Amino acid sequence: MKKIVFLLLVFLAFAKGNAQILDPVKWTTKIEKKSGNTYLLTFNGTIENEWHMYSQFTPDGGPLPMEVIFKNQKGNFTLVGKAKESKTRTAFNDIFGVNETFFEKKAQITQEITVTNLKITKIEVDLNYQVCKDACINLEKKFTFDIPSVVVSVSSVESVVTMPTDSLKADTIVSPEVVKAEPVVASLETEKSDSKPASQRGLWSIFFIAFLSGFAALLTPCVFPMIPMTVSFFTKQSKNKAAGIRNAIIYGISIILIYVLLGFLVTWIFGADALNALSTNVWFNVIFFVLLVVFATSFLGAFEIMLPNSWANKVDNQADRGGIIGILFMALALAIVSFSCTGPIVGTLLVEAASKGGIAPIIGMLGFSLALALPFMLFALFPGWLNSLPKSGGWLNTVKVVLGFLELALAFKFLSNADLVLQLHLLEREVFLAIWIAIFGALAFYLFGKITLPHDSPLPHISVGRLLLGLLVMSFTVYMIPGLWGAPLKLINAFPPPMEYGESPFGVGGSGGSNSIAVFPSGAKSGPHGIVVFDDYEKGLAYAKSVNKPIMLDFTGFACVNCRKMENNVWSDNRVLSLLKNEIVLISLYVDDKRDLPKNEQFTSKTTGSVIETIGDKWTDFMISKYKTNTQPLYVLTDLEGNSLNTAKPTISYVSVEEYESWLKIGISKFKK
Repeated sequence: MKKIVFLLLVFLAFAKGNAQILDPVKWTTKIEKKSGNTYLLTFNGTIENEWHMYSQFTPDGGPLPMEVIFKNQKGNFTLVGKAKESKTRTAFNDIFGVNETFFEKKAQITQEITVTNLKITKIEVDLNYQVCKDACINLEKKFTFDIPSVVVSVSSVESVVTMPTDSLKADTIVSPEVVKAEPVVASLETEKSDSKPASQRGLWSIFFIAFLSGFAALLTPCVFPMIPMTVSFFTKQSKNKAAGIRNAIIYGISIILIYVLLGFLVTWIFGADALNALSTNVWFNVIFFVLLVVFATSFLGAFEIMLPNSWANKVDNQADRGGIIGILFMALALAIVSFSCTGPIVGTLLVEAASKGGIAPIIGMLGFSLALALPFMLFALFPGWLNSLPKSGGWLNTVKVVLGFLELALAFKFLSNADLVLQLHLLEREVFLAIWIAIFGALAFYLFGKITLPHDSPLPHISVGRLLLGLLVMSFTVYMIPGLWGAPLKLINAFPPPMEYGESPFGVGGSGGSNSIAVFPSGAKSGPHGIVVFDDYEKGLAYAKSVNKPIMLDFTGFACVNCRKMENNVWSDNRVLSLLKNEIVLISLYVDDKRDLPKNEQFTSKTTGSVIETIGDKWTDFMISKYKTNTQPLYVLTDLEGNSLNTAKPTISYVSVEEYESWLKIGISKFKK
């Protein structure tokens, strides 16, 4: 009896000092026969409090989006559309600079399929997804659905049993530090901090950006001269002042209806979720880049984007009918005639709104058209204000050109997104910044009158307002220049690629001062804050032996937001950074690296039983088998034989600067003894 008690106490002590098994998402599934050979597969997930799971529609360049993978689809069944999701939340992630979409508490995924091989009896599905709280876990769950042999209608089925094998590939083990860690997902706006849902706040931002864009469109040569002409028409042609005001208001409402209808059609044609999915696709990012370059060159004066003249003539004829119908066609005529100025702005807005998904295109067009319509209504109410309007002139073309420069700069953000996803390193941070410096520098010289474009009027002198705007743009250009030598540029942090995605964290040529690195060791590269980092364990170990320094294993992920927070908030501290640069050899192992291992290096894990096919699988299995955890971030200090140096606390996750520094110093001190 005493022996049993002793063994139990030993087991409890071991369990307390090591990682515990934790599965933040519990799944139930069912299959329902809809009609004929069509079935509906349903995954219902219950997510533990404070955890969140990312949606299929979280953009590339942020956390890992969910993947629904059908293993035995080929020749057996076809998918009816994309998997649908239950209600999600959207919040801006200031680390990755994207609007991430995620589930909280509950998640439901449904997929309709049509069976083509009547002999098939099972549907095999993998769910790959990321769950985060104080740490992040990459999960792979395997499910097997038994196809019902009897006809069952959806309405009569409560639950048709499926067989979840719950086979995990390096999934669910979490270290005890995770439970104690402080909450760090600051970019996820919670209900406690604001009563408005994050998705609603995102729509408000779209509305205000679109509203400002509408005012910018007003100040273009295609629209601005129309204001006094149109208002004068209504006031002079109407029988009395009240009728003129009424017609002008109807005209303004008609403008709003036309553009909102455009937003509705875009959403309806492509689908609310499809817009978001398209916007995160590599090729659509490239297409958006090309579109914005075309819009920009049009605004700069290379050519005009115009709808066919026959459209304007036909609509103009309908406008002569009078009454409400005639006014509606007058508004449509304005939209067509002014398309060469408003089209690029509307196109850019729809591209941006598409990245939000949902009804964002409708909200964007509402904001844009409201700003466009308000002056027509207000000047009809107060005709005396027309006398205060500035006269048309060359300044209207200047507005177009400025918008063209801004669209050209924005275009490279979309090209950068595609380059980051493909990891082509064609548009690294220095190249991106050099392009922006050139664009905004040229804009500043244009505002100073040193550059003229095809449709500009002669400029004997510049106005004070233009001078001040030129100084502002030039100041912004000068601000960006140090970014070529490693300055963080926090004002525009969400636009250029991250610091480590460049030729050097110290800028062009690595000439960033005394901390620059002339030659990297074999297999090493520049990591966050200029730390020399290896991404292969064997190469890092060999180097550590050659310089006789301890190793810090950094189990991380490309899509791990909490890993980036540690690097930005803790590693950047001078006390910690000095230790990481000078006292240890850093080996960063990416558990979400999707590159395939060579066939001769693939194996079946002895710990999880999963087939290890990718580089990320290899490092995840190493983490589980060696350290009994798979959370990220996870840090381990080891000697040259792979033994943990911090025996009291072998691993550490997200902690404060002080605790991290102390943990590093303890391990380094023990290595030197």
